[in-house]
Amino acid sequence: MFGMGFTEIVIIAIIAILFLGPDKLPEAMVEIAKFFRNVKKTVGSAKESLEHELNVADIKEEALNYKKELTKASEELNKMADLGNINEEIHEITDEIKSVSSAETGEKKVPHSPPKPEVVTFSKKETPSVKEDS
Repeated sequence: MFGMGFTEIVIIAIIAILFLGPDKLPEAMVEIAKFFRNVKKTVGSAKESLEHELNVADIKEEALNYKKELTKASEELNKMADLGNINEEIHEITDEIKSVSSAETGEKKVPHSPPKPEVVTFSKKETPSVKEDS
């Protein structure tokens, strides 16, 4: 225990008997055992707390790395799928197709107006009146 040999422990026990006496020695041994138990419990608790904090720090660091990766991926995705540019390109391509097709057919470009909705009306049919003979 603590790198002490048997002879050193015996010498300490003899000195303790001489100073404390045989009546106080058992109480002192119990108090010393309680002290060492509390020290061991405190060291264990501190060690557990430190390990927990280190684990939390590792988890926090890992979460920050995931956040950076997700942010980078979302930025790349936004660059690749920039909807504004895609819409502009689609309109440019459709305009080019229309101009090419109109040039081939010799037609002039005429803007198309949206179709007018049909209005359906129902008229009442007249029912033939039945004449009664009297």
